[in-house]
Amino acid sequence: MQKIKVPIRTEYIKMDSLLKFAGVADTGGMAKEIIEQGEVTLDGETVVQRGKKVRPGMTVQVGLDVLIEVTSA
Repeated sequence: MQKIKVPIRTEYIKMDSLLKFAGVADTGGMAKEIIEQGEVTLDGETVVQRGKKVRPGMTVQVGLDVLIEVTSA
């Protein structure tokens, strides 16, 4: 499994933006598709909202391949 640490400077980042920023999705449309297909979990719970707020300390898993840890910059 690939582990990615993503530092953010704001209070939160939206799920679709996080997937693009982490390099998991090339475009916003691709991020939307991944999320809507139920392939994304936030702290273990499936997320289907592309605007879901992700804050530092949370972890996002995409399928079985990628684990993203959001940290404060």
